[in-house]
Amino acid sequence: MTNQTPVGKTKTQGWEIGVRRTFPVSPEQAWAVLMTSPGLDCWLGDGAEPPFKKGDTFITEDGTCGEIRSASEGDLVRMRWQPRGWNFESTLQLRVIPARTGAIISIHHEMLQNQEQREAMRQHWTEVMDKLADLMQSVRR
Repeated sequence: MTNQTPVGKTKTQGWEIGVRRTFPVSPEQAWAVLMTSPGLDCWLGDGAEPPFKKGDTFITEDGTCGEIRSASEGDLVRMRWQPRGWNFESTLQLRVIPARTGAIISIHHEMLQNQEQREAMRQHWTEVMDKLADLMQSVRR
């Protein structure tokens, strides 16, 4: 009998989920959308202020708080992330990756508590990507 690990469960980082989508815009355009309103509000929440540097902290209007763990302008933001109501921090990473047909936006979320929370975050980040897709339409015009 094999002892299979469930999808999304890691040995050291708890439960994790990754959502990515390719958009028909340049990586620079994608980053600009993600770091300005309404794109920033869409994925992080109202009230956070980029540019992000390691060690910066933030709290959004809805009570989500965090600390930037690493950042690379135009490419990556990795942070501790804790929405209001959670009694623990998780790790959230947002990346923009060049692609042949535009830019890939990748959201990776780890240190989740259980499979149900993983599924809830998969749904949340998928909805965020849908909203970002609408915003990216205005970039192409």
